[in-house]
Amino acid sequence: MWCPYCHHAETRVLDSRLTQEGKSVRRRRECGQCQTRFSTYEEPDFYRVTVIKKDGHREIFDRMKLRIGLERAFEKRPLGDEKVAHVLRDVERLIRDRGLKDITSREIGRLAMEQLRNVDEVAYIRFASVYKSFGSAQSFRKAIESLDDEKS
Repeated sequence: MWCPYCHHAETRVLDSRLTQEGKSVRRRRECGQCQTRFSTYEEPDFYRVTVIKKDGHREIFDRMKLRIGLERAFEKRPLGDEKVAHVLRDVERLIRDRGLKDITSREIGRLAMEQLRNVDEVAYIRFASVYKSFGSAQSFRKAIESLDDEKS
């Protein structure tokens, strides 16, 4: 494994353990050159799903793209990292359980929003504002009102 700091090719594993869900392995590593320590996560390879974008072009599902969007939604929220991992895992499971080879980016966004709605309302609104391209305060208001209506 390459060191993410100095890009030296020799790192050693100091510790390995299963994550709480038991679906990935966390490895604590140390660079042989700069002695910087960092963690890596090893997960089963997510089967190949092609994402159909709005403009019609296709690309292989990249969990990091979804992760980045979720991280932005959870920015400065309590337990954000844990919630990102939870939502990401659930969305991937939903996609995998469908057994589809192709899925639209819109459907992935919809699945993420469904999960976010149950996990963190603020993150849900943040994600929805990008996903639905809110163009006015009225759009935000409607999204918030729909959350309030569901709680009632």
